[in-house]
Amino acid sequence: MDGATTIEPVVTLTESAAGEVKALLEKGENEGKTLRVFVEQGGCSGMQYSMLFDEKRPDDLATEMHGVSVLVDPFSAKFIRGAVVDFSDDLTAGGFKISNPQPRQSCGCGKSFTA
Repeated sequence: MDGATTIEPVVTLTESAAGEVKALLEKGENEGKTLRVFVEQGGCSGMQYSMLFDEKRPDDLATEMHGVSVLVDPFSAKFIRGAVVDFSDDLTAGGFKISNPQPRQSCGCGKSFTA
């Protein structure tokens, strides 16, 4: 063994999600930023998922997949570890969707959950 440690990413992006993120990163206002996936208080079930383009912070957990870097703060990592971010351009129910194996309960919209 060479001493290298493999660390599983906190969240995984599908190829479709990575492609959409790359397209959004090409817009001027997002240049030089990185995708951040996080949770915050709110939504109809207590916690809600959020994503934005942001700068890296010293305590962030960072990973790269399909050519896209993803940041997750340590607080959010406790709630979304193992989640998959997907993207669909369907006319109905299109957009980004986060599938999380951890919540005890999710709401009907899929954007919030109970931890």
